[in-house]
Amino acid sequence: MQDAFAYCAELVRAADRDRYLASLFAPAQCRGALHALYAFNIEVARVREVARQPLAGEIRLQWWSEALRGERDSEAAANPVASALLAAIADHHLAATRLIELVEARRFDLYDEPMMQITEFEAYLTKTSSALFALAAKILADWDPETVVVPAGIAYGMTAILQAFPLHAARGQLYVPAELLERHHVQASEVFAGRSSAGLNAALAQLRHLARERLAEARNRLSGVPAAALPALLPIAPVRPSLDRLACCDAFAPTELPPWRRQWLIWRAAHNPARIAR
Repeated sequence: MQDAFAYCAELVRAADRDRYLASLFAPAQCRGALHALYAFNIEVARVREVARQPLAGEIRLQWWSEALRGERDSEAAANPVASALLAAIADHHLAATRLIELVEARRFDLYDEPMMQITEFEAYLTKTSSALFALAAKILADWDPETVVVPAGIAYGMTAILQAFPLHAARGQLYVPAELLERHHVQASEVFAGRSSAGLNAALAQLRHLARERLAEARNRLSGVPAAALPALLPIAPVRPSLDRLACCDAFAPTELPPWRRQWLIWRAAHNPARIAR
């Protein structure tokens, strides 16, 4: 089992640096479970890239749903991420139903159907990004701070999707809600062709504004978060500076915060929790 947890730690270190760095501020006895949770998220989030075809992706996601329901015990035992995750679920009394909901929400990623409404987009982010923050807080403090993790996860997820906008556009996928594009008279074909416009810039600016609003909601509720749960929220420390940078970039050529700055923002927030959502 230690090999499985070590595998998860390496996967998270390589593929989700922010969460890996945040986990280093958690108690040592909790890090294995955090790495298992985050490694699972990496596995299901990249199904489209790995599977390439929707049917193959559906099969992979179905496997995860069945493993979480206890229907793939022998296969799960041979999979380092699944075996570590199932151990974390048992050790920390995590709700497998919430993880299954996360898997089910990820089915949207496999297809090119647009996200239609802002409410639909936020529901997707709540089941994916927010759920991850909630489960991490449960591991750390046996506490599920919905009033904080829901807006925090929405802000985090929106920022990540804005950062990945050119990648999604290049493969004909739209997470930016269609109602926003319609409001600003933007055709999906323009997005897929990689054409910037005043309307597209306005739509993305509105989405950044919404992300800032959700971040402010999380910030206003941080005082109620137990100190033990705070490392779960450290990955949101780079969100506000990332939004600031995105506001200065072309939609199809976003620049990311350099790794050293992201690391510094997480380190600063770990030593001053009031800075987590600043």
